[in-house]
Amino acid sequence: MKINNAGMTGVNPYKLQANKTGNIKESKVKSSDKVEISSAAKEMQQSSPILAARQAKVEELKIQVEKGNYKLNAQATAKGLIDFYRK
Repeated sequence: MKINNAGMTGVNPYKLQANKTGNIKESKVKSSDKVEISSAAKEMQQSSPILAARQAKVEELKIQVEKGNYKLNAQATAKGLIDFYRK
């Protein structure tokens, strides 16, 4: 009976793994990603004057509450709540 080493040529698993890792690194270098932001998204990122005015109002109310000068208008608050829930 004659046995040949014909099936033993590519058995080294470390060499195969090294080749696969090398190929993956090369393919990652070749590809590139590109991101474009639309004009609508750029417009949304700009702070609006309404937000700035609201922030100023919140800061003013915060200072009044801290000093104890804030007076709650119960009638206006109740009317606002009723109007909100009737919609």
